[in-house]
This record gives sequence, structure tokens and C-alpha cells, in this order.
Amino acid sequence: MAPRKKKEQDAPKKKNNANAYIAGAGTVVESPVTETLKTNFMPYAMSVIVSRAIPEIDGFKPSHRKLLYTMYNMGLLNGKTIKSANIVGRTMQLNPHGDAAIYETMVRLSEGNEALLHPFVMSKGSFGKAYSRDMAYAASRYTEAKLAPISAELFADIDKDTVDFVDNYDATMKEPVLFPVTFPTILVNANMGIAAGMASSICSFNLKEVCETTIAYIKDDEINVADTLIAPDFSIGGQLLYNRNDMEKIYETGRGSFKVRGVYTYDKSANCIDITEIPPTTTCEQIIEKVVELVKAKKITEINDIRDETDLEGLKITIDLKRGVDVDKLMKKIIKMTPFEDSFACNFNILIAGSPRVMGVKEIISEWVAYREECVRRRVYFKLSKAKDRLHLLKGLEKILLDIDKAIKIVRETEQEAEVVPNLMIGFGIDEIQAEYVAEIKLRHLNREYILKRTADIENLIKEIEEMEGILSSKSKLKRIIIKELETVIDKYGRDRKTQIISAETEAVDKVEIEVDNSPVTLFFTKDGYFKKITPQSLRMSGEQKLKEGDEITQIIESTNASELLFFTNMAQVYKSKTVDFADSKASVLGDFVAAKLEYDEGENSVYMVETTDYSGHMVFVFDNGKISRVPLESYATKTNRKKLIKAYCEKYPIHTILFVKEDRDILLKSTNGRMLIVNTASIPAKTTKDNGGVAVMTQKKGQRISEVELYEKGTLDSEHRYRTRNLPAAGQKKPTGTAEQAMLDL
Repeated sequence: MAPRKKKEQDAPKKKNNANAYIAGAGTVVESPVTETLKTNFMPYAMSVIVSRAIPEIDGFKPSHRKLLYTMYNMGLLNGKTIKSANIVGRTMQLNPHGDAAIYETMVRLSEGNEALLHPFVMSKGSFGKAYSRDMAYAASRYTEAKLAPISAELFADIDKDTVDFVDNYDATMKEPVLFPVTFPTILVNANMGIAAGMASSICSFNLKEVCETTIAYIKDDEINVADTLIAPDFSIGGQLLYNRNDMEKIYETGRGSFKVRGVYTYDKSANCIDITEIPPTTTCEQIIEKVVELVKAKKITEINDIRDETDLEGLKITIDLKRGVDVDKLMKKIIKMTPFEDSFACNFNILIAGSPRVMGVKEIISEWVAYREECVRRRVYFKLSKAKDRLHLLKGLEKILLDIDKAIKIVRETEQEAEVVPNLMIGFGIDEIQAEYVAEIKLRHLNREYILKRTADIENLIKEIEEMEGILSSKSKLKRIIIKELETVIDKYGRDRKTQIISAETEAVDKVEIEVDNSPVTLFFTKDGYFKKITPQSLRMSGEQKLKEGDEITQIIESTNASELLFFTNMAQVYKSKTVDFADSKASVLGDFVAAKLEYDEGENSVYMVETTDYSGHMVFVFDNGKISRVPLESYATKTNRKKLIKAYCEKYPIHTILFVKEDRDILLKSTNGRMLIVNTASIPAKTTKDNGGVAVMTQKKGQRISEVELYEKGTLDSEHRYRTRNLPAAGQKKPTGTAEQAMLDL
């Protein structure tokens, strides 16, 4: 056992010795926060901005570009669709992220998902729907995809040095920095992204309108963009509430918002409403859930049922109506209170030369035109270089063809193969490249037809070179090429608008007033903070009210669903709600625990409830020290829908009782010293400052405090004049204990 014990004793020493070799172990190093942010956070933030979330002038984020370029390399512009899983796997050679992220990118780019106005991926199988939260896409092993025909415009002349290429993440492949797109895809398909400290939200526009606007800009850069680019256009359709001034502001600054409304039809025979188009910022489920919530809250009473009937034919939400419903009036409620009408916030933030910039539409078009000019210039220069190389070879061939016999003689008389090229160079005065080309000509080509064709090629090449050099030296010719390409795109892929345009000014005039549910209810509020709202019918059928053990009902109020509720808490705060926000209850249940329903702070409990419809009347706060504060209830009214107000009453003194009085009332105060005082609330000055300390009403000696407070009903006390006083504060009077003393007081 001894060796084992020694080994156990040595173990800690070995651990300490190991730590001794770690440089700086246990040393606390102080570092400024700014330095830590600069070295740790800033590189991450820049990576997210530049390499992930913000699109570039070609209209794509890196994840989109890597996926589409992989599909292009796989030859998926032509042929049949292949399994999505194969595409995802190949894309991982360029994109180091997980397969799930890559597949989600493909889903959004697909025509099956319907997220884009002009999808770049043709899909086969279930790719989900952009307008549905619950309609999920199938796994990549089940679906198939290929590039859509319009994707050819992304890769046009990509192999002609139109864009730069860089190494992929492991330097085993090359990928393009940008696509040489032939039309402004940045404006044609919607693009959104959230980076670190900034975001991008670009709405989609009609391809035909974008190309026509770009053509108009190339011809005259002083144009008003709003004349040709009328308004955004979305793949889901909808109705855009158009305001020319607001739209021009968005076009100018790249920021702003506009409203998009869904489209519905009324089926008279079935007495139902069919919603077939919705805003791009919402989903079917959100609209349905909100309508159901409004029906439960009795804010909408005209609906029998609502369901999602979306199928292969497209989006469809059906609303079954009750008899005699005014459809227009109902839809105005739905428009006002649900996401059936929603706002699209624009933030045209785009990466230009690696730097994020928020730009207006004209500036975006200007940047795209400049980028496209560079792509076309590089393409022309690439072709020019190839043509010059070809001309150089043909000119060498021309010299040979003038005396073919001499060339044959030189080749035949040359003893070594290696000397053929040098001898041809000497014999005809051509360079090595030309001689190599001539030496490789087949014997079958030494005929009259071949000679005439090559001579004609020289003439054609000279004309082409002159034309290309003219393009490179003339900006107007360069622009004409871009315009022609844009016109071709319009002819091939131009479509009519999907999103209708309606006047926002006309719609703004027709306001809808939401009907308020005025049905009667009885409100119950308990000492422990439970609340019940019971309808008269249910109340007539009810038995004894169910309460938590030890709890008791402190307030019973006859009211309606149109009233508002204020719950005062033990932490001098008030939480506001509406009666209609609480579900109808029964006597047999405990009811709603208000602290949980309204999300009170920890340790906070309800102490008093006020019901009102017009915020008339006053709040009366009685403190333990005999002071009373009177605050107009209208001080708690707010213009906005604030749910919580702090400093609802004074926290300086312990609160004893909270009362709400519609009109001035007598209040009976009782003290621990046995004295009583009757005071009318009119004698207490009202102050609009909610947390005022009040005024002294009933004087209390040391160790004494208010013991009871109640609303006094006249005639309850004998000789009640004894307990009233003209001056405040007052000590109050004790209740007589004997008949003789009582008789003397009565005299």
C-alpha cells in the first residue's frame, strides 16, 4: 500500500509542475474595452456586413452567388433537374457553411417558394411557400432543381474576363467576385439582410419597368425615376397604396415605407370571403390568428369561421360570414386591425466596392450602369485581344499561302524537325508564333478553297478589330450595347405587374370606425388579485362564486365590454387594460390572475381595481399617517396605448386604502386611538400630479395610524355632526361609551 499512497501524494505536485510551464497562467491582464471591441468584435462585424448579409451591385449575397455559380458549373442551365442534395453537396466546395443553410438559400431562389418576382432556380417537389409559415419545404433528398432560363443573364460572357475571380476558402477552386448581370437584378428581386449594426431591405420592382428606367437613365441622367419606375412589384401580388410624394422620397433617399394590402373576393352564393393575395411582409397564419383573436375578443362579430384553403392553385383564406353581413364594412375592420394591410420598410443598403451605402434608386442605377460598362468593356477587350492574336496568325499564314511551294520545299529540305519552325521564320520573315501555326497546318488544307477562306477571315477580322477599338474609345457605343441588351431582356422576360396600384389619398378619406362591444357584464375582483367577467345569462345560472382558499371578493361592478380597467398595485404602479381583453368567465372558475395576465413586476400584487369609460371622477389615496391625496382619474388617461404607468400614487408614506369616487362623497376614517372622523372628498384639494403626498386630514400621535376607511352613508352613526369638522387636519372624536354621557352630549 505504501507505493500507492506515495503516488497519490505526488499527483498534485505533477499538476502544479505542469501549470508552471504555461506562460502567464493565473495572470490577470487588463485590457481597455475599446481595444477588445477593435480586435474581437470589429472583424466579426465587418465579416457579417461584407461577406454575408448585405447584397452587392449584382443583386446577390455571397451565399446566393456561390450556389448559382456551382449550378452553372454543373451544367444546370440546360438538361433535366437533379436532386437538390447533389447541388447542396457540390456548393459546399465554395460555401463552408452547413448544408441546411445552403439548401434554405436554394429554397428562397426557387420558383416553387414564390419569394422572388423572377426566380433563378426551377424547382420540382415541395419547396414551401413564402406566404405560409407552416407550409415547410421538403428535405433536399426529395426535391430537384436546375437553373431557370433567366439565369443565363447572370452568366453571360462570364468566361470572357468580364469579372474578377478569386480563390475559394481552401484555394482549390476559383469563384467570381460578382456576376456580369445584363440587367439590374438588385432592383428586380427583393433582398433583405440583417448585419451587425446595420440592415438591408430592398423591395422588388417590375423587370420591364426597371429595364426601361435604366435605358431612360442611360439616355438622360436627369430623368425623374418615378415617371417610368412607377412602384414596387411583389411576387405575391397585393395592392400597393400609392402616394407619389412618398414614393419619390424613397426613390431619392433609399429609405421610407409604403403600405401593401391583400386582395379578396366575395362569393355571394357561399356567403364567404376569399383572400387570394396578401402583403409580402406577413403570412396566412398571422392573418388567421389575428382574426381569431379579434373574434374571441368580440371586436369582430360577423364571422362564423375562418380557414386556410391554400392548395396547388395558390393562396386562399376563406372566411365564412353570418347572414346579412356588410362585407365592405367587415373588410375595413380586417384591414385596420390585422396584417391584411401591412407596411414594407425600405432600406436600400448595398455594398459598393466593399463599403455599405444607403442609396436612392437613381444612384443604384448609376452604379449598376458603371459596373455594367466595365463588364462590357472587359468583354470587348477580351474579344479584341483574341481577334488580334487570330489576325496575327492569319497574317503569317497569308505570307505562306503566297508561296506554298517554297514552304513545302523548306520543310522537305529541313533535316531535323526542330529546325522546321526556325527555317520557316527565316524563309518568310515571320515570328515564332506564326511559324508554329503554319507548321501545324494539315496537308489537306493546302487547297484553293482554304486559301480564299483564310484571306476573307483576315478582312473580316480587321473590320471586327476596328469596330471593337471604336467601342472601347466611344462611351456612347458602349451605352448602345447595354441598351440593346436591356431591350433583349425586356423582350424575353418582361411581364405585366402583379401588384395593383391604388391611390393612398382616396383610401385615407374612407376611415372605418370600429364598433365597440357594449354588451353588459358583471366584474368581480378579489383580495388576492383574481378577476372575473361574467355575462348576465351566465350569472343567472351560476351558483356560489369559486374562490381561492382564504380569498374574498372585494369589488363587484356592473359594467360593459366597452369599459377600461385600471389595476393599482402595491408598488405604486397602475396597469391599464380593457374589459374586452378578458375572456368571459363563470362562477365555477377562479378567473384570471391579473398579475400574470398583465405581466406584473416580480413581487407586485393588485390592491384595487377601477372601471371607467370616460375617465371622470377622482382617485382617493388614504395613507396610514392620516394624509389623503385626491387625483383626477383623467390624470391616468393616455393618448397612446400604454399598458403601465409608474408613480401612480405617493410611495413616501404607507398606503392604507385606495378608493374611486365618481362624485364627492363622505369618507369615514377610524384611527387606532379609537377616534373617528367624517370628511368629504370635496374638502381635499385635487392635484394632477399623481404621486403627490396629499394633505393632512386626521392627525395621528406617535404610534398611532389609520385603522379603517370606508365610504360613509348618512345616518349610519348617531350624532354624526360630532365627527365632522370645518377645519383640517382634525383629531376626530371618540364614540361615547355610556348613556349619561350620551345624553349630555345630545344637549
